Amino acid sequence: MAGHSKWANIKHRKGRQDAKRGKLFAKLAKAIEIAAREGGGSVEFNPSLATAVDKAKANDMPNDNIDRAIKRGTGEVEGAAYEEMYYEGYGPGGVALYVHILTDNRNRAASDVRSTFTKYNSSLGEPGSVGYLFSQKGVILAKGTEDDVILAALEAGAEDVRDGGDGMFEVVTQASDLRDVKEAMTGAGVQVESADVTQLPSNLVPVEESEAKKLLRLIDALDDLDDVQEVYSNYDIDDTVMEKVLAEA
Repeated sequence: MAGHSKWANIKHRKGRQDAKRGKLFAKLAKAIEIAAREGGGSVEFNPSLATAVDKAKANDMPNDNIDRAIKRGTGEVEGAAYEEMYYEGYGPGGVALYVHILTDNRNRAASDVRSTFTKYNSSLGEPGSVGYLFSQKGVILAKGTEDDVILAALEAGAEDVRDGGDGMFEVVTQASDLRDVKEAMTGAGVQVESADVTQLPSNLVPVEESEAKKLLRLIDALDDLDDVQEVYSNYDIDDTVMEKVLAEA
C-alpha cells in the first residue's frame, strides 16, 4: 500500500506487511523474477534487479530465495511466466487506486480484483482513468536531522525531500537514480530505513474518519490477493485519524 507520506501511514503499511511475511516474500520474489527476465541476472548491470534485491534483503528474505528467483527470471530454472498489468479504480471517499499486478493467470487476477472492489462497495475504472494521477519515482525513507537529510539528499541528486514527522523524511528521486542516491546518502552518514521504486500521486484526496476505515480495509483486502504486488493510492488521512484506525484494527 502506498499513499500519503506521513509516518503514521508508513507504519500502517509496514505493520500489515510484517503480519503477512510469507506472502510478502512471494511478492518480492515475483518482482525479482520480472526484473531479471527483463534486464538480466546481474545486479551490477541491472538497476531494476538491484533495487528489487535490496528491497528483498531489507525485508529479511533469505539469500537462497533471492538466488532462486533470479534464476527463474533468467530461465536457469523453470518458473511461471508472469504478466504485468495495472487495474484502476476508486475507493471510499473518492480515492484513486492504482493496483499493480504480476500474474500467471490474467482471468484469475481480473476476477479477484473485480470481486474485491465490489465487496467493498468500490468501483473499477477504465484503463487510464486514474493512472495519469501517478508517476513512477524512487522513494527513500531516511531518519535524521532535517539539515543533514536535506543536504545529503540534494547533494546526491534527489528531486525533493518531504517531512514525514517523528524525525523521518521521504526523499524523492528519479526511479533510475534511486540506488545511487541511497548509497550516497548512506555514505554521508544518513540512516536509510528503506528505498523503493513506487508510484507517487500528483494530488492527495482528504479522507474523513468515517471513510478511512472502509478504505484501508479495501486496500488491505487487495494487498492480500496473491496476484497483487502493490496498491498505490492518493489518500490523505490525518495522522490522528490514522492512529485511531490502526488502534481499532
